[in-house]
Amino acid sequence: MPRYFLEVCYKGTHYSGFQLQENAVSIQYEVEKALNIFFHLPPAELGNPKGRTGVKLFVSSRTDTGVHALQNFFHFDTDFVFTPKHIYNLNSLLPGDIAVVNIYPVSADAHCRFDAISREYKYYTYQKKDPFLADRAYYYPFKPDINKLNELAALIIGEADFSAFSKRKTKVKTFTCTIHHSIWREEDGCLVYYVKGNRFLRGMVKGLVGTMLKVAKTDNYTGNFKNIIASKDCTQTDFSAPSHGLFLAKVNYRDGYFEGGHYLSLI
Repeated sequence: MPRYFLEVCYKGTHYSGFQLQENAVSIQYEVEKALNIFFHLPPAELGNPKGRTGVKLFVSSRTDTGVHALQNFFHFDTDFVFTPKHIYNLNSLLPGDIAVVNIYPVSADAHCRFDAISREYKYYTYQKKDPFLADRAYYYPFKPDINKLNELAALIIGEADFSAFSKRKTKVKTFTCTIHHSIWREEDGCLVYYVKGNRFLRGMVKGLVGTMLKVAKTDNYTGNFKNIIASKDCTQTDFSAPSHGLFLAKVNYRDGYFEGGHYLSLI
């Protein structure tokens, strides 16, 4: 059966994250519902994800409640032949805060999660009250020292155990992640934290942001931050940075992934 990747973007304000769950509306629920309407299939029953029928989505990166995505990928299987014109049809069935950007037919063994080689996140903060940023950036009415923040950000580059920055009750086989880039920079009137890594733990980016903002105000800021990393103790981490400042910015695949090999031309 043919497999397709859906490239999507969404504003996560009104959703309880990506994954289907009882008594809450998620990104997965809305996209699956749109696909099932499109295919004239019975929709997933809200509150009963295990008893769903129709299209089943797999996601490249799960996002938590309130988190946004500039780019995320889902994949699913169907006998229907998609063409670019169907992007309009799907978007007409989706809420205004979720959009399909592209559709990619791929080979049957392609997997949007396991084939991804890295992910990029941005976390936006702003220091002056701005009603137009209120639901997509963290209002932090202080002036952080960006040089100190970048000293801290540089300390996590490389492979390390990030247990201290993972929320509890996280079912993973390892807490080791490899961080490729980690930097704070000014962007469009905001102070933005950008991080790229092979994988991220639950709550990790918010934990890094909250902890760096807090630790940068202390005297021995680099030493304090190193101690938190070494402790592997999440109770020392500040997870208070709100979800609405966080964006999944990009999901990366190997060079040529969508041009050859797994990718099958639409033409």
